[in-house]
Amino acid sequence: MERMAAATDAPSSNLGDHPDLRSHAERMLQAMAGSRAHLREDQWTAITALVVHRRRALVVQRTGWGKSAVYFIAAALLRAAGHGPTVIVSPLLALMRNQVAAAQRSGIVAVTINSGNVAEWDDIHARVAQGVVDVLLVSPERLNNPDFRDRVLPRLAADAGLVVIDEAHCVSDWGHDFRPDYRRIRTLIADLGSDVPVLATTATATDRVVTDIATQIGADTMVLRGALDRESLHLSVLRFDDAVRRTAWLAEYLNRLPGCGIVYALTVAAAHDLADVLRTHGHAVAAYTGRTDPAEREALETALLNNEVKALVATSALGMGFDKPDLGFVVHIGAPSSPIAYYQQVGRAGRSTHRADVVLLPGPEDKRIWSYFDSVAFPREHIVRAVLDALDADRPLSTVALEPLVDLNRTRLDMVLKVLDVDGAVRRVRGGWIATGRPWSYETERYERLSVARAAEQQAMIDYQTTAGCRMEFLRRQLDDPELPADPADSPGCGRCDNCTGTRPDPVVATQVVATTRARLERPGVDIVPRKQWPTAVSKLGVPLSGKITAGANTGRTLGRLTDFAWGPRLRALLDGPDAPIPDDVFDACVTVLRKWDWATRPTSVLTLESTRNPVLTATLARRLAAVGRLRDLGTLRTRRGRLPVAAANSAHRVAGLYDSWDVPDLTDVAGPILLVNTVTDTGWTFTVAASALRAAGADAVLPFALATPT
Repeated sequence: MERMAAATDAPSSNLGDHPDLRSHAERMLQAMAGSRAHLREDQWTAITALVVHRRRALVVQRTGWGKSAVYFIAAALLRAAGHGPTVIVSPLLALMRNQVAAAQRSGIVAVTINSGNVAEWDDIHARVAQGVVDVLLVSPERLNNPDFRDRVLPRLAADAGLVVIDEAHCVSDWGHDFRPDYRRIRTLIADLGSDVPVLATTATATDRVVTDIATQIGADTMVLRGALDRESLHLSVLRFDDAVRRTAWLAEYLNRLPGCGIVYALTVAAAHDLADVLRTHGHAVAAYTGRTDPAEREALETALLNNEVKALVATSALGMGFDKPDLGFVVHIGAPSSPIAYYQQVGRAGRSTHRADVVLLPGPEDKRIWSYFDSVAFPREHIVRAVLDALDADRPLSTVALEPLVDLNRTRLDMVLKVLDVDGAVRRVRGGWIATGRPWSYETERYERLSVARAAEQQAMIDYQTTAGCRMEFLRRQLDDPELPADPADSPGCGRCDNCTGTRPDPVVATQVVATTRARLERPGVDIVPRKQWPTAVSKLGVPLSGKITAGANTGRTLGRLTDFAWGPRLRALLDGPDAPIPDDVFDACVTVLRKWDWATRPTSVLTLESTRNPVLTATLARRLAAVGRLRDLGTLRTRRGRLPVAAANSAHRVAGLYDSWDVPDLTDVAGPILLVNTVTDTGWTFTVAASALRAAGADAVLPFALATPT
């Protein structure tokens, strides 16, 4: 195979004068994609803009079009002419691995700095400094690592031959996958010399996003935008009111889908549950989520690339950049909240195949899941101000140290700090974060506009499910495809989707498949993993707790998750409806969970945590458990008068709100473990703090039991 380094047979630094530039570019493409590959005209236009004219460009083209070929070929040509390395800002590990592999096939020396290769960072920094690296791929988060920002980035900015922003819709807060870290790219671009070309690429950008990205890159940005139709994709929607039948349909239908593919789920729990059910039916599948260990992720990606599994059951963690050209299908159990995000995910399929099947199986729980993700968006101004007030200019505070001082969980606190950092109000330094003292204003109007835009996208996703028109055209219009006729009546449709052809997958499912699926999904019981450490610096909130939890709760159980395909709807209706005694079927399932509980010592008594929302439900559950299990009924652990229910967002504030909040009885005469009953457990801190108080009062052990956990 011809290596990219062979491009040095075109040594001229004045690439515009070299007569064989396109032939070199063609050979490079063939080294990457095979001997039959040829440059598209827009690919060549982009390459010459970057290499010859040193311009800034935005390429908006469908998945599989060949955007990565543009920047790898441009990188090689620029290196051959004596320019510095190309810096590619890339959002996901899967994308980086694919790109490094593609570069190596073409003879480019490409390296990546990401969370999966921490041990290699120092060596990579040294290789960059020595000038032996052609392409450096970095995550946007890495741009603000103090060492990288202060030691490596200035050299790259001064010497870069090309800067690439991949999945550039992340730059725009109007994009479907906006990331605060991507906004730092503006600073990187501002520090570049005027003759350093910049390329931004994406497949999912509306008119508004295109304008936003182009403005951030530079006033003279060239935009190359093409049609977004994917001629191999056959789109269809199949609706089931019963989540069990929906899952059973996939279990029966999966082997009829072509090749190997991806099954997307909306939550981590759903991905694992679905993978478990499909394995029960004999399918070779595995779960892939944001919580999957990086090494395992890489192994799972390789298994799918090598057709060793029928499918990966994934969350959106397996999305942008995963490149398996012959991926035969994409199925969604639950609809994403945006048609743009949906187009991006289904675009994984059918890049080099004549046909790929795309099936959406929406569920009634989708809106509730969308609402949950909306609730963790950028917080209100007074909360952000509290973060600023907690920081000073001289003494860095780590994120862990900040948590007790502000009522935000770790994920949202990280997001706030990133936004404030990009806005210049805070700065990340060794040891944590400091305030810069620069004025900062909360952009209320902008956040309200974004909220309205999210609501419109969600409605559009509902409209996609119910449209009688062409589904591919619907998605293309959501993305402002420039090649669609202005009047939908003038569009012939794709001729492939279920609405265009009048054919859709058969919804009939065999009775035995439904029964097996139901039995698997309705298996009651989910572990409650006990907390091991008290929140860092909770003592700052006046709570005398720190370090390892030595006397807390044992491993507990819940009946199910509110997101479960089978138990979720039943539990949600029970908890959200009028407070009433525990129904017999739910109680029987609770007894099954307790019967199968592999505790070291059986509980001897039961105690109920006071519930303000479902007191009758909780009390009758505990009372009936006491009767059937012949347990001593200790009644209700009541909240002290004047103590309000805790609604804190982060662990430190939640523990502080719960500490010393119950009237704990003397338990020295209670022998054996106590079964502590509640309706819902979320973070586990209520059980943990209550168990600690009960242990201090003489309890031998505490076994938490709840009807439900959110996810």
